Amino acid sequence: MDIGKRLKEIRLARKLSQRELAKRTGVANASISQIESNHLNPTVGALKRILDGIPISLSDFFSEGDIEDKQIFFAVEELAEIGERGISFRQVGANLNNRAIQFLHEKYKPGATTGKTAISHEGEECGIVLKGKIQIEVGDQKKILGPGDAYYFASSMPHRFKNVGSEECEIVSACTPPTF
Repeated sequence: MDIGKRLKEIRLARKLSQRELAKRTGVANASISQIESNHLNPTVGALKRILDGIPISLSDFFSEGDIEDKQIFFAVEELAEIGERGISFRQVGANLNNRAIQFLHEKYKPGATTGKTAISHEGEECGIVLKGKIQIEVGDQKKILGPGDAYYFASSMPHRFKNVGSEECEIVSACTPPTF
């Protein structure tokens, strides 16, 4: 997906200037311009902050089409990839409109992080580490979790994830409502 092109299309569809979006998000106007021209690849955290200013969820940003409400089963190739830069977020369902839960299969390459700045969004999220190690910061708390360890917190608290291990970290997580 061309992230810059998609961001510009959505911004223009919402009748927002780059300056207005920068003011809403605290992300520099120049950074938004560089992202839209594909001269800068944003971290997941930075993209989330920008999308919150529109507002649109990461899920809807990366969605390439609607799913029928009747769809129950999803083949592996139907999971929507909404991650980037060393992080894979494979989501059950492409469009989560009128859905109550966002369910993800997450993979973090060694050193991969959701960004230098913590993110926050509406709802609650939880997950279980399947393999590897992940450092999770929520508010002023920080902990390294390994296989079998789990987390559950209010997503409105600033949070960030970082793989601090030497192998890929794999997590299964859920967020409700699907605002990530």
